[in-house]
Amino acid sequence: EVQLVESGGGLVQAGGSSRLSCTTSEETFHVYAIGWFRQAPGKEREGVSCFSSMTGATYYADSVKGRFTISGDNAKNMVYLQMNSVKPEDTAVYYCAPCQFDDYDYSIIPEGDYWGQGTQVTVSS
Repeated sequence: EVQLVESGGGLVQAGGSSRLSCTTSEETFHVYAIGWFRQAPGKEREGVSCFSSMTGATYYADSVKGRFTISGDNAKNMVYLQMNSVKPEDTAVYYCAPCQFDDYDYSIIPEGDYWGQGTQVTVSS
């Protein structure tokens, strides 16, 4: 069973920082690459970042590259998303989920249909 629980987020001022955490099971953490997706009101869900515990590889959407950092903790089976220099357009519900990187169009896409409950991030200007 794929288990994912997001935490963190909330209200943050533009230019500030916030960290999201994703708690997974040991099996989920080691079987899947785990990433972050977000969905803003009226927009489609987009892949933000993806982390592979197997290879250590990380991937980022162009919109967050240089500002967000994804990392994993093998001992705790957790994946983090450190968000720096946040912008109002980062406002969205953030979800962690198994992910994969599509080399063809350089995008982060979900693997399967496993989602946590999501956590709201609101960036005030």
